[in-house]
Amino acid sequence: MTPDEYCQNKAARSGSSFYYSFLFLPPLQRRAITALYAFCREVDDTVDEISDEGVARARLGWWRQELRQLYAGKPTHPVAQALAPHLDHFQIDESRLNEIIDGMQMDLDQNRYLDFAGLRLYCHRVAGVVGTLAAGIFADGSQAQAEYAENLGIALQLTNIIRDVGEDARRGRIYLPIDDLQRFEVRAQQLLEGNGSESLRALLEFQAARAREHYRKAFSALPREAFRAQRTGLIMAAIYATLLDEIQDDGFRVLSHRVALTPLRKLWIAWRTWLSASPPNIRAD
Repeated sequence: MTPDEYCQNKAARSGSSFYYSFLFLPPLQRRAITALYAFCREVDDTVDEISDEGVARARLGWWRQELRQLYAGKPTHPVAQALAPHLDHFQIDESRLNEIIDGMQMDLDQNRYLDFAGLRLYCHRVAGVVGTLAAGIFADGSQAQAEYAENLGIALQLTNIIRDVGEDARRGRIYLPIDDLQRFEVRAQQLLEGNGSESLRALLEFQAARAREHYRKAFSALPREAFRAQRTGLIMAAIYATLLDEIQDDGFRVLSHRVALTPLRKLWIAWRTWLSASPPNIRAD
């Protein structure tokens, strides 16, 4: 199996919405973004799938060493080998890849966030940085497009957080900021025990509005002439915005079950967005 095939299999097996946004890219860009996505999956899986915290920390340390090897021209892991040909061409710099690892390490260092400023830093590291690197793969990575990519990454991560409230709570993690929990009179123990309420629904409506605000910020920062070049990001936005709408229409029952779009529906949204080359409509709050 070649490094590119390893990354392709990693992306396909994940079932992620991101995989569907890559399908329509030219081969060079598709290989680069698939390798970047596979890197993110590898370091994310280190935190999510390794139950021994010491082992997880050691594994993240190994990945930092592998990045040093990668930029020294001596990668050993298939994902690093797949990334190697694209580093200079798409300006994928080591500091940003390390910042993604910093974000994953935050999951080992803390399981609560006092306020949105703290949560925003986490979202920036695990999603905003990824969005900025991806925007550079899709197009020129200009300042306007970087602002678009940062806000889109945060919007996607906030959508993930809303979707995974129940699953994350069962892992002992609560990403909803403590000051928001207090404002809406939702106890952390309520999430850990899986007890829904009208107060929780109001809190999640507030979080959904925050996510949609970042979608709108992203689209307003993206010049119209860049829409076609950034269609892959717009596909991600369309799929995730649809998912957010579905979660809301389902009554934010995220503690009891996980809302998901079918692969066929994701593919349809991806194809429609690719043809239109325009941002999705974001529901009014």
